[in-house]
Amino acid sequence: MKANQNSDSFFQNDACPYFPCHKGANVEAFNCLFCYCPLYVLGRDCGGNFSYTEKGIKDCSRCLLPHGKNSGAYIKKRFPDIVERMKEIEP
Repeated sequence: MKANQNSDSFFQNDACPYFPCHKGANVEAFNCLFCYCPLYVLGRDCGGNFSYTEKGIKDCSRCLLPHGKNSGAYIKKRFPDIVERMKEIEP
């Protein structure tokens, strides 16, 4: 398991049986901090590289947006959008 000095922005769990969980990812720079992407709730507005399956389920397997070294800053910037979407879902 690796973490840099600013561990609230980068965390890597190389002991995870799925590490890295995205094919083609840069293993040295892969950030596990957002193992489950908090941007998923934003649907089409998440900003990532996704598609929808035939059954309408969002497939993020090609998306590396939450797994970059600086992904924490992007996701923190999008937090107000997540809050607004949650208000729509649960008023």
